[in-house]
Amino acid sequence: MTIKKAACIGGGVIGGGWIARLALNGIDVSVYDPHPEAKRKVDEVMANARRAYTRMAVKGLPKEGKVTFAGSIAEAVKGADFIQESVPERLDVKLKTIAEIEAAAPADALIGSSTSGFKATDMARDMAHPERFLVAHPFNPVYLLPINEIVPGEKTGKAFVERAREVYTSIGMKCVVINKEIDAFVGNRLLEAAWREALWLIKDGICTVEELDDIMRYGFGLRWAQMGMFQTYRIAGGEAGMRHFMAQFGPALAWPWTKLMDVPEFNDALVDMVATQSDDQSGQWSIRELERIRDENLIGIMEALAKAEKGKGWGAGELHNAYVKRLGKEAGKKSSKAAEKAKAEKPRKKK
Repeated sequence: MTIKKAACIGGGVIGGGWIARLALNGIDVSVYDPHPEAKRKVDEVMANARRAYTRMAVKGLPKEGKVTFAGSIAEAVKGADFIQESVPERLDVKLKTIAEIEAAAPADALIGSSTSGFKATDMARDMAHPERFLVAHPFNPVYLLPINEIVPGEKTGKAFVERAREVYTSIGMKCVVINKEIDAFVGNRLLEAAWREALWLIKDGICTVEELDDIMRYGFGLRWAQMGMFQTYRIAGGEAGMRHFMAQFGPALAWPWTKLMDVPEFNDALVDMVATQSDDQSGQWSIRELERIRDENLIGIMEALAKAEKGKGWGAGELHNAYVKRLGKEAGKKSSKAAEKAKAEKPRKKK
């Protein structure tokens, strides 16, 4: 399925990322966000995304989609065949927003939610047509990171799940359909486990936030980026593979290596400790500078992976190759149409 018109409800960090990914794929996007500075924030995200895509898609980009700001949800979703909801993580706000979307959206519009943890079933409980609603959970920055967890609700129609897979894939995303609903899905469950353990390590003075981040980004983070957890551990098992790895390291699950089941009190002291150390680590850069640094790093990793396996690409690099190729193809179509138009408009010479 090709998206003809998209609507994004919410233009914050995640919503802005969706807007950028859609627009840079040549799709017109209608946006609604009541925040008085929503347009400024979206424009800044678009500027960084545009910069990143220019760096990434060296063969060119399709004509950028038009981003317009609507005065209401009803105005934004009018005529849209694809709608992405990215409002704050409060169930009452989600329910109210989804009700307004459904009341004004075309009957066959696909509605995806960017929620970080709510189940689609809970968010769709008041919908007249819940079959077209599902969770489509991305990761920041949405315009660069390709993963998208698609989590259907109890009443989500199979046809809409497949339609969602087609839609998100068409804008360069890697879709993983989660077969069973669970709060926070898969990605955030893994992140939450690491986050809780990290808070204990900081609270107990084992390391600083910068030291912890260094261990991740210079170590297993690089492995995970190209191979994930289980494939990495399979290799760790040597010639005997995963079975040997499980036999060797499985008993460690019973060892007191983690405080995962014991959460530190989330009080002001802990917040101050983490915030102060984070300022020490990164206070010299603005958020936009950090975003640009992050974008350059992500593109560099994906480009490196794209050159692996004799140029065919490995993991995200293989997808990167196909995605950049498609963007360039769309840019070629734009150039061909422009050339044809110019030729048609060129005055004929008099004999």
